[in-house]
Amino acid sequence: MNIAVYPGSFDPTTNGHLDVIERAAKIVDKLIVGVLINPSKHGLFSVEERVAQLKELTKALPNVEVRSFSGLLVDFARSVDARIVIRGLRAVTDFEYEFQMALTNRSLADEIETLFIPTSAHYMYVSSSMVKEVASFGKSVEGMVPESIQKQMDEKFKKA
Repeated sequence: MNIAVYPGSFDPTTNGHLDVIERAAKIVDKLIVGVLINPSKHGLFSVEERVAQLKELTKALPNVEVRSFSGLLVDFARSVDARIVIRGLRAVTDFEYEFQMALTNRSLADEIETLFIPTSAHYMYVSSSMVKEVASFGKSVEGMVPESIQKQMDEKFKKA
């Protein structure tokens, strides 16, 4: 069984993330979306909220599971018997960082391969950071994030 992990902070989950999840789910037997717990970062959404959001957004994909994790990605991948790490690429600027991470992970766990999936062209400009910044100024992020995420972001920023 080909098990893959698609890690990220997903704060918030964008349509680009979903594009990669849907495409990766077609090429592996099981895809585990790993929501990174980073105690040094205070995200817009809690880890529990992000896991719940992703579970809801991927409920129609029977081979997708969502879990949170902390620590090294390779340790998480090993703990779920994954031999593939999925990484999305938006543009050439992502490649250098992602390639460095892939080589680091390979040096730590040579049994784990990294598979790069370029995002669809209409999501190349979308990043979680950019989405949060736009929304923080009260502007619409329609088309950048799923509608359910946009509504939750609107609520978060109304409280701020």
